[in-house]
Amino acid sequence: MPANAWIELCLFLSVLVILTPLLGELYARVLRGDPVPVLSILRPVEHGIYRLARVSVEREMNWREYASCVLGFSILGIGVVTILQMTQHRLGLNPQGLGPVPPLIAINTAISFVTNTNWQAYSGETTLSYLSQTLGLTVQNFVSAATGIAVMAALARGIVGKQTSGLGNFWVDLVRSTLYILLPISIIVAVALVSQGVVQNFNHYADAKTLEGASQILPMGPAASQVAIKQLGTNGGGYFGVNSTHPFENPTPFSDFIEYLSILAIPSALVYAFGVLVRRRLHGVALLSAMFIILFAGIAVSLWSEFQLNPAMGGLPFMEGKEVRFGIFPSALWSVLTTAASNGSVNAMHDSLSPLSGCVAAFNMMLGEVVFGGVGSGVYGIVLFALLTVFIAGLMVGRTPEYLGKKIEAKDILYAVIGVLLPCAVVLVFAATSLVTPGGLSSLSNKGPHGLSEALYAFTSAANNNGSAFAGLDAATPHYTILTSIAMLLGRFGVIIPVLALADSLSRKKFTPRSIGTFPTEGGLFVILLIAVIVIVGALTFLPALTLGPIMEHFLMLDGRVF
Repeated sequence: MPANAWIELCLFLSVLVILTPLLGELYARVLRGDPVPVLSILRPVEHGIYRLARVSVEREMNWREYASCVLGFSILGIGVVTILQMTQHRLGLNPQGLGPVPPLIAINTAISFVTNTNWQAYSGETTLSYLSQTLGLTVQNFVSAATGIAVMAALARGIVGKQTSGLGNFWVDLVRSTLYILLPISIIVAVALVSQGVVQNFNHYADAKTLEGASQILPMGPAASQVAIKQLGTNGGGYFGVNSTHPFENPTPFSDFIEYLSILAIPSALVYAFGVLVRRRLHGVALLSAMFIILFAGIAVSLWSEFQLNPAMGGLPFMEGKEVRFGIFPSALWSVLTTAASNGSVNAMHDSLSPLSGCVAAFNMMLGEVVFGGVGSGVYGIVLFALLTVFIAGLMVGRTPEYLGKKIEAKDILYAVIGVLLPCAVVLVFAATSLVTPGGLSSLSNKGPHGLSEALYAFTSAANNNGSAFAGLDAATPHYTILTSIAMLLGRFGVIIPVLALADSLSRKKFTPRSIGTFPTEGGLFVILLIAVIVIVGALTFLPALTLGPIMEHFLMLDGRVF
C-alpha cells in the first residue's frame, strides 16, 4: 500500500478517535436533557415545537406507548413520502418537469428512507423533483436517524431504571436528537462540502458542450445538504444515481475524506454516549474496542485484496468500477466503512470490488450492522450481542447472568435472539427465493457465484437497513421492489420492538450490586468474548452462502475465470 494511503488512514483514525469522546459527552448531555451552552440558542425552537405539537416534556411513556409512537410516526412518514413522489408533477420545485414516480417504486423508496435504509431502485436526477428530494427524502434522513437515537436512549433508560415502566418520551427524544445532534453538525458538513464544489441550488439543469462538441446535460440541485445528512445520519443513498462517485456530489479528495469520516462520526460518538448514559463509561469503551477490532480486520482484508493484481485480467490492478480521481485506497476504505456503519453510500461500484473485498462488505452487514452500525441502531444492536455474551459467560460458571447490574432472564434472551436472528432469516429466505424464481433470476447481470452474491448482497443490505448494492442487479422489478420493501420493514421494526420490550423488562428489575461472581463487562475478556459471539453467529448463519458466492469467486479468479 502506498505511503500516502497509510498517512490518510492514520489521519482518519486519529480524527475519529479524537471526535468520539468529545461528541459522545455532548450527545449524552442532550439525551439526558441537560443544558448544552453551545446549543442554547436552539432552546426556544425546541420549546416552540413542543407547544405547537402539544407535547408534555415531563410525560413518561411505557414501552408499548413508545413503540406505538415509533410505528405510527414511521407509517405517517411512509404515506407522506409516497404521496409526495406520486404527485410531484403537480407540485413546485420541479424545473425539469419530471413525471410521477410509479407506485411500487414510490412505496419502496418511502419505506427505504423511513427505515433509514436509503435503498434506491431509481436514479435521483432523472426521477425525483427538488421538492421530493428536500421535503421528502432529506426530512426522512433526519427523522429516521433521530428515531434510531431515540430508541437507543430508551434502552439506556431501561438499563439504569429501577422498578419503573417509564422509558422517556419519544417525541422529546426525536426533537432533541434532530435539533441538537443531527442539525448543527449537518450544517457544518454541508458548508464544508459546498466549499469543495458540491452543488447546492434549485437551478434548472445546465446545458454544456463537451470538448468534442457534443451536448451534455449537467444536473443541478440541493445536493450538499442531503449529502451531509445522508452520511452523518448513516442513511446512505445518493442525490445522484452514481452516488458519491459523481463529481457534483464528491468533487475532491478532501470532500471524499469529509464524507467517509462523517459516516462513523456520530455512530462512534453514540457508543461512547451510551456508556455515559448507563453510568459505565468503561463499558462504552469496551463496546467501542470490539467494534474497532472487527473494523480493523475488515479494512486489512479488503485493502490486502484490493491492492493485489487481478490474474483474470492479465495482472492489472482492480481499477474497474472505481473513480480514477480517488483510486483504490479511498474506494476500498469507503466500502468497509459504509457497510460497517449501516450507511450504504458508495464512492465506487461494489459490483466491481475484488471478491474478498466484496465479501468483507457483505459480512459487515451480515454481522447485524453492529460494527458501529446506524446512528443509535448500532448501539442497541450490539447490546443484544452483549446480552448473549454475558448469558454464555453465566452458563460457563453456573451463575445467573447479569448485565450492568440487572439479572438476565429467559425472556430477555428471547428478545435478544429475535432481534439478532430475524434479519438473518429474512436475508436467507428472500435470497433463496430470488435464486430459484424467474422474477429473481431475471434481474441478475452475472451468472455463477457473482450472480449469487448480487442477490445475497441485495437482501443483506435491505434487511440490515444498509442500502448499498452490488450495482449489477436490476432492483426496479416488481420482485425485488416488493421483497426488499418487506425486508426493510422487518429489519427495522423487527429489531426495534424487541429492543423496547427488552428495555421495559430491564427497567422493572432491581439493581444488583457487583459481587465476586459478577462477570465484568468492561475488560479485555469481555471484549474478546463479545467479538467471538458476533463473528460466530454471523459465520454460522452465512458462511455456507459466502462460500458459494464471493469465496468461490476468489478462487476461480485465481484460476483466470470471471463471471
